[in-house]
Amino acid sequence: MKTNQFITFTVAVAIMLLFSIAASAYALDLETARSKGLAGEVDNGLLSVPPASPADAQELITTINNSRRIEYAKVAAKNNLTLEAVGSMMFQKIYVRLPAGTWVQIQGKWSKKVP
Repeated sequence: MKTNQFITFTVAVAIMLLFSIAASAYALDLETARSKGLAGEVDNGLLSVPPASPADAQELITTINNSRRIEYAKVAAKNNLTLEAVGSMMFQKIYVRLPAGTWVQIQGKWSKKVP
């Protein structure tokens, strides 16, 4: 009886591990979120949820924005700039690499980038 319980437990653990690996393989990344219209770039160098989009990527957006703020603060401190100035400069660099159709917010207005 104890052998059967051990086998059942082992199988259950293996299934849980398999599901956790599969779930991480399907985790949302920034490129996918942008292409699906779940995340858009804002002219302040941060990400946001585009209009009429579900907040499916909110966790990803928050994580990336936090990382960007840290990096922007480092650049701002090194170069005696404001965070806003660094964010704006980074948006310009990001914008040129974005594919057409990506949501962008410039001066408060959302639109899709055209070629």
